[in-house]
Amino acid sequence: QVQLVESGGGLVQAGGSLRLSCAASGNIFSINVMGWYRQAPGKQRELVASITIGGSTNYADSVKGRFTISRDNAMRTVYLQMNSLKPEDTAVYYCKLELRARPWTTARDVWGQGTQVTVSS
Repeated sequence: QVQLVESGGGLVQAGGSLRLSCAASGNIFSINVMGWYRQAPGKQRELVASITIGGSTNYADSVKGRFTISRDNAMRTVYLQMNSLKPEDTAVYYCKLELRARPWTTARDVWGQGTQVTVSS
């Protein structure tokens, strides 16, 4: 079993900052890719940012220059630093980890429970 615990969401005014965290525990051999997704009401879930085990990052165009993803492999934690927040960033944010439970097992995706981020204008 793998557990993901997200934290750091909340209510912030436009222009403010928040830092999300997602910590993994349980039966994990390796975590290949760690990512953050978000889903606003009435919209599809979308990729916000991702980071590979080697540190390569990928960002949605809408957050480039404002958000920074990072990971602590020893702590099995991924972070999302969100600066210059806008009302359109309001959504439920989910972390997703692509991981292996054992060296010989197939990689699979595990999702966090989601954390609400609300940006007021």
